[in-house]
Amino acid sequence: QVQLVESGGGSVQAGGSLRLSCAASGNTYRSNCMGWFRQAPGKEREGVAAIYTSGGGTYYADSVKGRFTISQDNAKNTVSLQMNSLKPEDTAMYYCAAGFLWGVAWYRPRSYNYWGQGTQVTVSS
Repeated sequence: QVQLVESGGGSVQAGGSLRLSCAASGNTYRSNCMGWFRQAPGKEREGVAAIYTSGGGTYYADSVKGRFTISQDNAKNTVSLQMNSLKPEDTAMYYCAAGFLWGVAWYRPRSYNYWGQGTQVTVSS
C-alpha cells in the first residue's frame, strides 16, 4: 500500500499562487508515477500534471501549461504542484495520485492505484 497526504490548499484571488504538496509513505516502490488531479462539482476528475519519479519526466494538461509546475523531492518522498496565475476555473478539489504506469495515459484516473483524500483550492475573481 501507498499512503498519500495532500496539503497546501486554500482560497486565493485570481492571479494569485498556491503550492500543493503530497507526502507519500508506505510501499512507494509500487509506483513510478505521481499525478495531480482535480474535480470540480458536477464535473469529471481530470488530470492536471504528472511526474515519473525515476526519470523525472513531466506532463501537463493544456489548461495549466505555463502556469503550474510539478516537482519532486525524492529525499522526502514528496511531490509538489506550484500553481501560479490562478484562475476561477482552477477552483476544484485537488487530489494526489500514485501508480505504476506503463503504456497508459497519465491523465486517466484509472491509471492510478493510490489516492489522497484531496485538498480544496478556491480561486475568486
